[in-house]
Amino acid sequence: MRWLILAGLWLCYASFGVTVASLAPLVPIVQADLNMSHSAMGSVMGAWQLVYIVAAIPCGMLLDRLGGRLALTLGVGLVVLSGIGRAFADDYWTLLLAVMLFGVGGPIISSGAPKIVTGIFQGSQRGLAMGIYMTGPTTGGILALTLTHSVLLPLFDQSWRAVMLLWSAFALAGAVLWFVIASLAGPKVRGFQQQAVPALSSTPAGGSVVADILRGPGIKLLLLMAVGAFLFNHGLNNWLPELLRTGGLSVVEAGYWAAFPLLVGVFGSLTIPRLATPERRFRIIFILCIAAVVVSLALQFQHPLVLGASLFLQGLVRSSLMTVLILTLVELPAIQERHTGTASGLFFSAAEVGGVLGPLGLGLMFDLTGGFDAGLYALAAVAGAMALGTLRLSRIAGGNPSVADIDRKRQVAS
Repeated sequence: MRWLILAGLWLCYASFGVTVASLAPLVPIVQADLNMSHSAMGSVMGAWQLVYIVAAIPCGMLLDRLGGRLALTLGVGLVVLSGIGRAFADDYWTLLLAVMLFGVGGPIISSGAPKIVTGIFQGSQRGLAMGIYMTGPTTGGILALTLTHSVLLPLFDQSWRAVMLLWSAFALAGAVLWFVIASLAGPKVRGFQQQAVPALSSTPAGGSVVADILRGPGIKLLLLMAVGAFLFNHGLNNWLPELLRTGGLSVVEAGYWAAFPLLVGVFGSLTIPRLATPERRFRIIFILCIAAVVVSLALQFQHPLVLGASLFLQGLVRSSLMTVLILTLVELPAIQERHTGTASGLFFSAAEVGGVLGPLGLGLMFDLTGGFDAGLYALAAVAGAMALGTLRLSRIAGGNPSVADIDRKRQVAS
């Protein structure tokens, strides 16, 4: 039954991923239809992350109170409304507001998934389960990038609005299936928090919980690295099809090339987080950061071999770096299991600062310089700083206990 719950989480995250990726392949069409500049489109693509920053911690606390079944159904429902709002947008402001709505539903999903996995899986299976559900947004992104220009736009007479409505229907189906799975399988799975948790007088206030988490050793540095990881991921995720198109590829070719790192990401999600056990976790993070430096520099070249290698590395980084960082956070002994929703919300609240700066920064640099090279150099510098931060974090957390010790301490605390 645990794996059935995991399948439901996968559907929620697939709905998340397809909605996030749905706008990127439509950038030229939407810009022309709504008369928007690259800077304006960059602000739209970064808008939901801006809301996410504010909403993530309250959503994490709400998750701790409501339980997984209701909270994730609500989260995916808001994603559905965001997609519908995009389909009916008629100018910059209505599109911006529709995308911002995603920033309220998204953090419930991204905070809920690690909380539920932490509750129902133990030991090495936890990393594997996190890697599996992270293939959900990857698969959603592959569908959006590969099908938009080759299948969906011709099918819907070049209507980008109809494409948005289709993805909204996909997300709605995910919300319904999650609710059914959680209702039927949840009561049979130990550690699955299905029902709302009543407030207890002994439960610390939300602000106190956040303050306690921030006082943990290495937490602030880990949050800064999360900012860098999201800056890299969201910057490239949103602009990669356009970056490839301006490099000489057709819109269809750019869509297929942009989907390649997503395919690689499926492999990365299923292998790298499982290998990231505490004793080698920081070495893996360091290698992924160096790979991000290489990707940022190599994407300035359009030779097929260089492009293929750089997109392969990007797929490994985008699928694994964030997962390993959040796994590191939730397994720190300072994080009690009942507060993993709040801790995950704090992680994503900080990380989405980078989620805003990535697409917005690349769009602004394109308008200022007429190309993406300056933005790619900036991403390389950020990834290099993260590699240095990993060395420091590994020294701070060098005495961390094993996963088994952490699980035993949590069981005693609960």
